Amino acid sequence: MSITRIESGKRMSQAVAHGSLVFLAGQVAPDPTPDVAGQTRQILGEIDRLLALAGTDKTRILSATIYLTDIATFPEMNVVWDSWVPQGHLPARATVEANLAAAVYKVEIQVVAAR
Repeated sequence: MSITRIESGKRMSQAVAHGSLVFLAGQVAPDPTPDVAGQTRQILGEIDRLLALAGTDKTRILSATIYLTDIATFPEMNVVWDSWVPQGHLPARATVEANLAAAVYKVEIQVVAAR
């Protein structure tokens, strides 16, 4: 089985597809100036885009891990998540509080999807 690497850079690929699985790197907002809801919207758009490049979509997400710099923003993130994730296609999910790579990021989301 082949391995397809999507948007590879110096240290990592944004997505890697192998067989029937697609692994996305943790995604952060391209423009980190908005609040948690705004960053979450951007990230979910990036996830949609990368999944499409890998030949799949959000209805096939198997698991998601969400990192928040402040767990108190969990409700704000969930409002955006709930409007994006299709009912009937809910992935397994974990949400944790964590320090992210740069202080400007409030949210990071990593997913694994089926093709």
